[in-house]
Amino acid sequence: MIRIVIADDHAIVRQGLKKILDENPDMQVVAEHVNGADALRWVRANGCDVALLDIAMPGLNGIDVLKQLHEEKPKLPILILSIYPEEQYAVRLIKAGAAGYLTKESAPEIVTEAVRRVAAGKKYISATVAEMLANEFGAQQGKQPHETLSDREYQIFLLLAAARTVSEIASALSVSVKTVSTYRTRILEKMRLRNNAELMRYAVEKHLME
Repeated sequence: MIRIVIADDHAIVRQGLKKILDENPDMQVVAEHVNGADALRWVRANGCDVALLDIAMPGLNGIDVLKQLHEEKPKLPILILSIYPEEQYAVRLIKAGAAGYLTKESAPEIVTEAVRRVAAGKKYISATVAEMLANEFGAQQGKQPHETLSDREYQIFLLLAAARTVSEIASALSVSVKTVSTYRTRILEKMRLRNNAELMRYAVEKHLME
């Protein structure tokens, strides 16, 4: 039996995933959580075979939980299930330790296939992500500006590129406005951009907002 923990702040998503997974005789959703902190505490105390995490959650987000669990339980397979397209996060999170990356548009059979695959100790990588990984590792040139950002910087970069205000980002990430402003300044410096307009143009040109 594959014991699965789901962490997603949308009840309808959790219920849908539970229904899809529990219909398989070899799978059981043993816990559901609305935020990353609760999921992290539960896994530490109880354990599971697969953790299925959303990226955007209040407080401790899926990226933070992934890093923490990968450090504490390196053998635990972690699947990321997100609204963000593969181009934005997949390669970055797989390199950070995720066993696979799925978008919330994935068909039910894809979700169950991915769970079985990572539970067996393998990676679940779509053809699109495999091509992106091959391109990245085969590239002869240095990193592009957005690839020099830390995971948190990249997350805030995408939110800024989506025209979210500093206050909106602070609320979404449960951090202070000052913290977001500091990150914004650092991001612009690293990427050698002057303002949000240039940042948004860069994201569009690199097809990071699709």
